[in-house]
Amino acid sequence: MKKIFLAFLALFVTQMQSQTRGMPEQQPAKLEKSLLWKITGNGLAEVSYLFGTIHITCDASLSTKVSDAMNKTQQLYLELDLDDATMQSAMMQTMMMKDGVTMETLSTPEDFKIVDAFLTKNIGFSAKMISTIKPFMVSAMLYPKMIDCPMQSVESELIKIATAQKEEVYGLETVADQMKVFDDIPYQEQMNELVKTAKSDLKKDKTELDTMLAIYKSEDINAMIELTKSSDNVLTSKYDAILLTDRNKNWIPKIEAVAKTKPTFFGVGAAHLGGENGVITLLRKAGYTVEAVF
Repeated sequence: MKKIFLAFLALFVTQMQSQTRGMPEQQPAKLEKSLLWKITGNGLAEVSYLFGTIHITCDASLSTKVSDAMNKTQQLYLELDLDDATMQSAMMQTMMMKDGVTMETLSTPEDFKIVDAFLTKNIGFSAKMISTIKPFMVSAMLYPKMIDCPMQSVESELIKIATAQKEEVYGLETVADQMKVFDDIPYQEQMNELVKTAKSDLKKDKTELDTMLAIYKSEDINAMIELTKSSDNVLTSKYDAILLTDRNKNWIPKIEAVAKTKPTFFGVGAAHLGGENGVITLLRKAGYTVEAVF
């Protein structure tokens, strides 16, 4: 049974990931309201595009401007290569906490009992059975419970188009890169958030996700940055250097190299776009012209 759970969790978690804050910093000029941005200049022979995705939504249908951009490009780059057949096994190898840490050792007996009952009710697995898994990964299994509709993924829709156009799908980072994030963020913080979620019975999580979905629909990436800064979830309001900034900076040379080979559609979580250390500003600092597409 545990192997079945791990396989399902690995497959599920690859369909979503991301979102964060740090010390106050001077913000660049406000960016226009758009999720789609055109990348030109600095020696690029052809246009590439940058698009902000959302990993959990009720409506993942893509706008005409996004479809047009996909038609104009020749390959798709997401955060991870989600159609990689080896991804599930790679995810399973990196899901466990290190050094013998368990969810039981990270919580009081009373809190662990609350989490155990909560997980049994919502995902059908006892916390005792999956106690060695990183708490964030367990929290990810609760995403479908946070929206009142069948869960859809923008990334899946992009992959459908790429497949129909016989284009390759690649990733800006590996599973190991992404899963390292949840070793770098203290397990204790992850467990504290899972306990908070269990005690609120998802109420706060649902409210914040509803707000984020509304902001995403409005294409206001400035408001999305502000939401992550003010989040009640410590993982998204305290560890921006790990969750966003470091990853954004690692992506820039990869985006540059890839865009020089052929016109490419880059799709990353929308929270990665805005802010002083967002992908848009970092590409501009590297000499590229990055313009909103309306």
